[in-house]
Amino acid sequence: MVVIKAKMTEEEYMRLPEDGRKVDGEAKEVPAGHKHDAIGANLIMLLGPYAKGRGVMSGSQAGFRMATGDIRCPDVSFTRKERMPGGQPSEGFEDFAPDLAIEIISPSEDFPDSFRKIGEHFASGAEEVWLLRPEARQATVYRSLLETRVYGPEDRLEGGDLLPGLACRVEKLFDIG
Repeated sequence: MVVIKAKMTEEEYMRLPEDGRKVDGEAKEVPAGHKHDAIGANLIMLLGPYAKGRGVMSGSQAGFRMATGDIRCPDVSFTRKERMPGGQPSEGFEDFAPDLAIEIISPSEDFPDSFRKIGEHFASGAEEVWLLRPEARQATVYRSLLETRVYGPEDRLEGGDLLPGLACRVEKLFDIG
């Protein structure tokens, strides 16, 4: 006997408790720890001044509807004002990917899953995706699926057109203590 599992609807997703579940065609647990969340909070504090007046920084509770219909919740995101109706975030999910999606890679995540997320973000309107690897204190910046650059702890990461003025050493992204 074959059991076919239906995709979760958006309404079903919205009724889930706020306990770390995300939708990728189905509800699934994506465990992240205290350190993971502290890095996300640090990023919002670090990038926030460069986003001020240009757009909105969000944490992992913000949902973005991908072109596939899946909902993605990056660990940290930045969305320019001009992409949001009235320059403000909506009450529900946005119908596009954020301009900058930042994923903090957990030891339990695998590369094929991360690469699929990156592809969905770009297909849904993202300009950049950053994958952060806390253990290596490394950032991989994707400007497309084919244009990437890996930054080590001592390298200088700049905000470019999205977050002008941002320039910091990669190790500072992981500075939680």
